[in-house]
Amino acid sequence: MWIQFAPWRMEYILSDKKTDDCIFCKMVRGPEEEESLVVHRTALSIVALNKYPYNNGHLMVAPKRHVKDLSGLSESELIDLFRTVRHCEKVLAETMTPEGFNVGINIGSCAGAGVLGHIHVHVVPRFSGDSNFMTTVSETRVIPELLDDTLRRLKPSFAAYGANYEGKT
Repeated sequence: MWIQFAPWRMEYILSDKKTDDCIFCKMVRGPEEEESLVVHRTALSIVALNKYPYNNGHLMVAPKRHVKDLSGLSESELIDLFRTVRHCEKVLAETMTPEGFNVGINIGSCAGAGVLGHIHVHVVPRFSGDSNFMTTVSETRVIPELLDDTLRRLKPSFAAYGANYEGKT
């Protein structure tokens, strides 16, 4: 029998999931610091590491305004959101050299949305062999890097783009 310890999951398991305070709205209001896992901010969007990632480097991009779906976004917010997603792909490609990406949006609980009411885009770097027997047979994921280490690795890459990124097509 294989036993994989993931003690960081206990915080999520025991947490109160019925909160009125949206995690993305907290990130928008809060400072850009390691505890919030925010790695980048634009005028209209934020980028944060997923605290419970599917894979190493799993990012979430959300508009700063609390909006439940794409139709609720203004044209400016929509453009900023997807420019930021593209920016995330570039930063992850340069920093982590993945062999592919999964990019997706889950709208509504039946579609798998873990955070209802605040739309966000998942950007997940993929590597050959990242779905091995642990995932397929044991229904277990192994994330090979601590979130704090991933945050420290990505932040300089986001900062390097700085003003060069804003508004570029």
